[in-house]
Amino acid sequence: MSATTSTTGAGAPGLDAPAGQTRSIWVLSWLHLKYQFLETVRVPIAVLGNVLFPSLAMFFFVVPQESVAGNPLYATIAVAGLGLFAVCSASLFTYGLGVAEDRQLPFYPFLRTLPAGPGPQMVARVLNGGIFSLFGLLPLILIGWLFTAATLTAGQLLAGIGTILAVSVPFVLLGMAIGYKLSAKAALPVVQVILFPLAFAGGLFMPPQMFPAWLDAISKATPTRAGRDLLVQATTGMDAYALALPVLAGWTLLFAVLAILAYRSDEGRRFR
Repeated sequence: MSATTSTTGAGAPGLDAPAGQTRSIWVLSWLHLKYQFLETVRVPIAVLGNVLFPSLAMFFFVVPQESVAGNPLYATIAVAGLGLFAVCSASLFTYGLGVAEDRQLPFYPFLRTLPAGPGPQMVARVLNGGIFSLFGLLPLILIGWLFTAATLTAGQLLAGIGTILAVSVPFVLLGMAIGYKLSAKAALPVVQVILFPLAFAGGLFMPPQMFPAWLDAISKATPTRAGRDLLVQATTGMDAYALALPVLAGWTLLFAVLAILAYRSDEGRRFR
């Protein structure tokens, strides 16, 4: 798949090309990824804010509990759960709020009129979400290594990183759907209302084994519980429940559809 680039791209460095030349969606996605990444890291608090809460939660609620911090299995599960929360937080806040704020910038309507289409922007946002998800994991891994008995082999670490990158995709897509559908003022409370109930119901703060039967059944239908159990399986070897992968795949498909519909709805409102 390819997209013809603009021959009048004076306002879009890196997107202009000689007449008739085409660039693949992956080249255009790389350019969007580069500029989105630089735009985010130029505001360090936007990065630090997403990693601070999970790290503080690890320090204050896991490390002091010797029964958890001193047990290799429980400590590893705690790191995995808070790591997934960091991913959810980064994805929903960065893209739910970030996309909504981008839509208010004067340059954004011009960007939307370029002939490359929405594909490269969306691919870049998903990849950027994976990168910042890894940033959120680094302090948690360091705290777990220094202050708890959590242990991972090299294979488990690689499997965990791969799993959490895959699990981040539906939450990036959900964030994009919120960002394209709502204004910045509306997106912030909506993200907060969605994030914390999903985190609690998904067992990111409390082991699902402590849930009553009715809550456990609801929990297994959430993307956070599915992602959490798949991540725990990758890092500890404990089997996830049988429907974890289909549940996560189903939510990913649903959020992808919502993101596309929200993008097209925004396009219809602003570019008729």
